[in-house]
Amino acid sequence: MPNLSSIEIQVRSTEIDVNGHVNNAKYLEYLEWGREDWFEANGLDYDTLKSQGAVTVTAKVTANYRREAVQNDRLRVQTSLLSVGNSSFRMSQEITNQQGQLVLDAEFVIVTVDPATHTSVRVPDSIRGVLPSHGR
Repeated sequence: MPNLSSIEIQVRSTEIDVNGHVNNAKYLEYLEWGREDWFEANGLDYDTLKSQGAVTVTAKVTANYRREAVQNDRLRVQTSLLSVGNSSFRMSQEITNQQGQLVLDAEFVIVTVDPATHTSVRVPDSIRGVLPSHGR
């Protein structure tokens, strides 16, 4: 299973704020698209995880805005799994522009919860299996 996924997006006019660059909140949406791609590339879509007794909830995000992006920029969002704990895991993401310059880097702490009770549960082995054995 791939631990690195990559998607490309083009910045649209509706994503630009009054300062002429991508609104800071839009980046969180781009990052979410990247994480969804990572899950799907690993066969871990929502229904699959739910059938394994877990859904994911973002508990913490740390984002470092490095460079502005503007309308029509082509951005690449790369996502990887960093580490897995008992009931949470960490993911790393980077957004680069068409020149390969770092626009944003972020780290997410994601908790796995029971879909019925909304209480934390052990991270499923299907997620653990994506990380090389030395990183578990």
